[in-house]
Amino acid sequence: MAVPKNCRRIPKEARVTSTAIANNDDPQCPFAIYNDEFLRIVGNDPTISVVLERNYDFAHEAPVYDSKEDAVYFCSNLLPQSGSDKQTITIHKAVRSPAGEWDCHDIQPNVAMCNGGINYGDDILFCSQGTMSEPGGIVKMSRAPPYKASTLVDGFLGRQFNSVNDLVVHQDGSIWFTDPMYGWEQGFRPKPRLPCQVYRFDPESGDIRVVADGFGRPNGLCFSPDEKIMYITDTDIIHGDGNFDETRPGTIYAFDVIYHSGSPFLSKRRVFAMAARGAPDGIKCDTQGNVYSGCGDGVNVWGPSGTLLGKIEIPGGVANFCFTRKGEMILLNEKKVWLGKIDEKVEGALLVAEQLRMSKAGQ
Repeated sequence: MAVPKNCRRIPKEARVTSTAIANNDDPQCPFAIYNDEFLRIVGNDPTISVVLERNYDFAHEAPVYDSKEDAVYFCSNLLPQSGSDKQTITIHKAVRSPAGEWDCHDIQPNVAMCNGGINYGDDILFCSQGTMSEPGGIVKMSRAPPYKASTLVDGFLGRQFNSVNDLVVHQDGSIWFTDPMYGWEQGFRPKPRLPCQVYRFDPESGDIRVVADGFGRPNGLCFSPDEKIMYITDTDIIHGDGNFDETRPGTIYAFDVIYHSGSPFLSKRRVFAMAARGAPDGIKCDTQGNVYSGCGDGVNVWGPSGTLLGKIEIPGGVANFCFTRKGEMILLNEKKVWLGKIDEKVEGALLVAEQLRMSKAGQ
């Protein structure tokens, strides 16, 4: 297959030598083809472009696409709080005009140290990491100003969470989320009282239980399109105090979702993939089951088999991202927000699942 512009093939020899990464960077061709299946994903004319930029780390986490407004919500990295020695995280809303221009403004919902986010019917769910005085948890925010927020859950059977990081919603309405200890390491949360784990919360019944443990720093998570597999990233390679150790996991694990007594469990934990650079952070699937994750060199894409298909390389890496319109992605790169355009047939599985939930709710 011919290689479109902005793309380059990574030869076999370049993948099996210790100097491969250093010798194969090319900012003029940001779409790196490791497997020809990636050409079906990027299409005939893939592009990336900066659509928003500021001089501080305003674009870090929690990207959520609102298709009705053609808008994206996202949050900053840790920022100094004005007039204080404390840190803060701000939430933004960026709206695209019919002409394709993006207007970004800050919103101020009551979400303490926001991190992950996801659509939730007419509302948005955000992960609140909490502070020294406020417990973290899952917060539901209205999309309408003044963006009223209410907490759905902020502890496990009497103990505060560490610093809730990312979440996903199952078709049965349950909310699955990760809880590493980054808040404590970064100095804005008390010492953890729980292991770094993954939870399932049923907002209807109030049932909450641990569904996976044994991680260094559980981070991003998503389901396969048929919800038979869950993918969970472990970013233990980098700790919240900046300690970086390449011998620790920067790994995506896959689990089978099985049922016992009518309740879902995670089974058959296995390594799905390891990032070449940094850690796999935010993670999502497209409707074909391909797995995308924000890594130290951009967005890496694997097939359902775990084969690395390709990368959308962004200098400085991507912590998180979201699918927007068909064939489009928003990539968060700290001081910049990038718009990636790939094949128009590519859709995010989360968006399709949300549309299905909304249609069921309307019946």
